Amino acid sequence: MKIERIEDLHCDAGWRVWSFLKITADDGTVGWSEYNESYGAFGLTAAIRGLAERLVGLDPRPVERLTAYMHALARPNPGGIAQMAIAAIENALVDLKAKALGVPVASLLGGPVRDRLRLYWSHAGSYRLRFHELLGTPPLRDLEGCKALAAEIRARGFSAMKTNVFLFDRDPPAMWQPGFAHQPGWPELNVDRAVLRRIERQMAAFREGAGEEVDLLLDLNFNFKTEGYLEVLRAVEPFDLMWLEIDSFDPQALSWIRAQARTPIASCESLFHRRQFRPFLEARAVDVAIVDVPWNGILEAMKIASLCDCFEVNCAPHNFYGNLSTMMSAHFCAAIPNFRIMEIDIDDVPWKDEIVSPPRIENGHLLLPDAPGWGCEVNEAAIRRRSPNR
Repeated sequence: MKIERIEDLHCDAGWRVWSFLKITADDGTVGWSEYNESYGAFGLTAAIRGLAERLVGLDPRPVERLTAYMHALARPNPGGIAQMAIAAIENALVDLKAKALGVPVASLLGGPVRDRLRLYWSHAGSYRLRFHELLGTPPLRDLEGCKALAAEIRARGFSAMKTNVFLFDRDPPAMWQPGFAHQPGWPELNVDRAVLRRIERQMAAFREGAGEEVDLLLDLNFNFKTEGYLEVLRAVEPFDLMWLEIDSFDPQALSWIRAQARTPIASCESLFHRRQFRPFLEARAVDVAIVDVPWNGILEAMKIASLCDCFEVNCAPHNFYGNLSTMMSAHFCAAIPNFRIMEIDIDDVPWKDEIVSPPRIENGHLLLPDAPGWGCEVNEAAIRRRSPNR
């Protein structure tokens, strides 16, 4: 078996683009992966193409050898775009190999340990602030809307939900994102009383709508510095969060925050490779390590999870992409022993399930399929019909 061609395809996904990699072997076997260039990964497709041309004509089945080869090619520039490009290719190779063997990906990884994965509804309300017409959902305009949404999520069988910080005094309402230069407050990233009171009122509304039995999670992204994260921690303590999510590239700062927290701390979604996770684990900086499978590659993700297990830390996937990414993350979650909970976006564009067949969800749990590869179907014609360049 030889790699015959490697192609990238792209699809309009509303406020971002879904990107896919297709690897075809000379016997017709096809492997797919989803990757993401829409959130700061500028030039990722070009990096993938540069690596891909070195692999045509090689046997796709010894995936670890090909991954090691790509790491050697990118040795002067580890992590970042290089790691994401390697990951996209690795994930498609793993799918191809599993299909060639007629087994689910989780079986290649020594699993599954479990075939039911508890989910949390991510970005609860976040997309309804601006994209409600595209989503076909009610708009989110105020705290009463937060209560109603939380009640809706609970009624749909989900036992956990994650939200962001909202600005209802804007027209239209928006997410609080100074860490991404979207609002005043950048680049200082200072906290003030108005922001803290906003967070308190919003989480109180979600708790009232969700009830006491549903877990709440709050994602702060890169929107504060250490002082601000500590202030927010004190503000959210009454709401008994499942975790407070903080993005940081400083393991000692995050460790300092966690040492003073009564609320569990989740982080690491923006890290690459075991080498970047290791100092956070050694500093005892996180309660839950968030691992991005499209960014790291599923084989590397498994190694990260094993490293986390050595430090008694459980893992959750970073998964706010399309249905193919969901299935990639699901096989990761199914195969690791130290699984915490799985992220999924339910609010999305109405053509999402046309592009890739949707996961099966029952009572807030994803049921792992037993079909070969990722266990889903990619509709290439639908992707091409919705090309963002048309």
